Amino acid sequence: MSDHILVEKQGPVTVLRLNDPGSMNAMTGEMATDLRKLLQSESETARAIILAGNERAFSSGANLKSAMPTGRTSLDAGKTLEEHYNPLMETIRDLPVPLISAVRGAAAGVGASISLACDIIVAGKSAYFLEAFARIGLIPDGGATWLLTRAVGRVRAMEMMLLAEKIPAPQAMEWGLITRLAEDDAVESTAMALAERLAAGPSQSYALIRKAAWSAADSDFSSTLATERELQRQAGLTDNFAEGVAAFLEKRPANFG
Repeated sequence: MSDHILVEKQGPVTVLRLNDPGSMNAMTGEMATDLRKLLQSESETARAIILAGNERAFSSGANLKSAMPTGRTSLDAGKTLEEHYNPLMETIRDLPVPLISAVRGAAAGVGASISLACDIIVAGKSAYFLEAFARIGLIPDGGATWLLTRAVGRVRAMEMMLLAEKIPAPQAMEWGLITRLAEDDAVESTAMALAERLAAGPSQSYALIRKAAWSAADSDFSSTLATERELQRQAGLTDNFAEGVAAFLEKRPANFG
């Protein structure tokens, strides 16, 4: 596994921390693959996962120095996506536990995609999001074109991608790009409080909610109704549902264990 990803366990919550401060947590293909494997393994035991960076950056995007062989001025960037980043983004989509990003400093390029693909995005007031691809003659990746157009609409997404300007966290909050805005020194404590709340919740239900929501983003209304019907059937057979109904009838808080 990469030396640049730390695993921090706090009870039922796992924090996966990008930790290469010298590059502002710039991603390499190896880091992306290792992050994917850690998400898969940690989701087997954790009930919620937080993705975090450090004070200066969540992630500054892809590490171009590591991606460009010496003396080369071009590369098949699509191959890197196919082999490393796209599998990571699909793993995030298919994760069976809630995923929270804790964003301080820069979230740029594929780093922005990773942070914005999470279920809850907590950002510090001095954090910013940047689609910098046009500056180097590339297109947004890591699912950014999909994520941005669905989060903020085509027009604002186009401005972000074409102008490659920083979007400060307060503006990102106003646009609906993030879900929580916190003081810089409270980002991770805010994320942890949310993660602990989710960790105490109905884990089986959360897994099905994630599946239904991601499916709905690409489906028409009738297809969504059909998906909800099937997933609701599955939910009704879970221990979570049995406990939730019992707690409701007994007028007590549910214990989803």
